[in-house]
Amino acid sequence: MRTSFKWDSGEVSAVWHRPAGGASSGLVLGHGASSNMNARILVDIADALASRGIAVVRFNFPYAEVGRRVPDPQPRLEACFRAVATSVSEEIPRLFLGGKSMGGRIASHIAADGFPTRGLVFFGYPLHPPGKPDRLRDAHLKRISAPMLFLQGTRDTFATPELLRRTVASLRTAKLVEIEGGDHSFKVPGRASADVLTELIDAAAQFIAEHGH
Repeated sequence: MRTSFKWDSGEVSAVWHRPAGGASSGLVLGHGASSNMNARILVDIADALASRGIAVVRFNFPYAEVGRRVPDPQPRLEACFRAVATSVSEEIPRLFLGGKSMGGRIASHIAADGFPTRGLVFFGYPLHPPGKPDRLRDAHLKRISAPMLFLQGTRDTFATPELLRRTVASLRTAKLVEIEGGDHSFKVPGRASADVLTELIDAAAQFIAEHGH
């Protein structure tokens, strides 16, 4: 169901994926930096989770809403995500936050700053820029008390496997599920995308079931 969310600086489009029998848990899903809420992987994730009884909301960040390709400054991205999540929480109290790449990273920042959530689901966390493993985006993760699930391909140039394993091991509430051979878009040579998606959804749905009570 298409809808929109208003916030201090305007309004952004969104889509609800509601399970047929209602939902007690839900996930607010942010998109990646070079995409928008209609990215195929987000639509597929949302449909699959809704079929398992988990409500999902996809939404646009402001720059994507007006068709720009360069992301907004981080405070604006965070304000938008916070506004959408606040509104969704009024209907779905057992709320999880997450997203693809940048969307998940922004979710982690608002959680680190105290936004209440049952857990965070990262579909390809951008631990560092490609080729720059010295520029880690991990300091704020240590301030998060909510459970975290990192779903990551082992060929992801945004997260060197060893660095990510070390990072996750240092976080007492985090779990890592590796997609063997997967890149940042979870493409795995020799595997059907539907099979990879099922692996991602199985892990995400189990995590939400474990922490959504």
